[in-house]
Amino acid sequence: MDKITKFQSIIKSVFQRYHRDEQPEGYQEYETQMVSDDANGHYYLMDIGWHDMQRIHGCLLHVDIKNGKIWIQQDWTEEGIADELIAAGVSTADIVLAFQAPYKRPHTGFATA
Repeated sequence: MDKITKFQSIIKSVFQRYHRDEQPEGYQEYETQMVSDDANGHYYLMDIGWHDMQRIHGCLLHVDIKNGKIWIQQDWTEEGIADELIAAGVSTADIVLAFQAPYKRPHTGFATA
C-alpha cells in the first residue's frame, strides 16, 4: 500500500469514530455526513439539520492530503485527531496543523507545510 492510499484509509477510519448514526435528542432532520473525495484528497465530516428553529450546518472535521502530507484544516473534536492519526501510524512529519497560523507551525512539533 502506497503512502497516499494508507493516509486515505487511516483518515476514513478516524472519521468513522466521529460519525453519528442517530440524531441527538431534540434535533429534527439532523444528520452527520462523511464526505470522502479520494481523487482530490478532501475529507469532511459535517453536521447538517435543524434544532428547534435553528439551522445547523457545520464542519466538525476537514482534512486534506496535499503534497504527500495530511493537512488538518478544521478539528472541533474534544481530543483532536492528530494523536489518533499518530496512533494509527502517521508520522508527525506527515501531519500539518493547517488551522494554526504558518508562523506558529514550527512550534507545534508537527510538519510546517
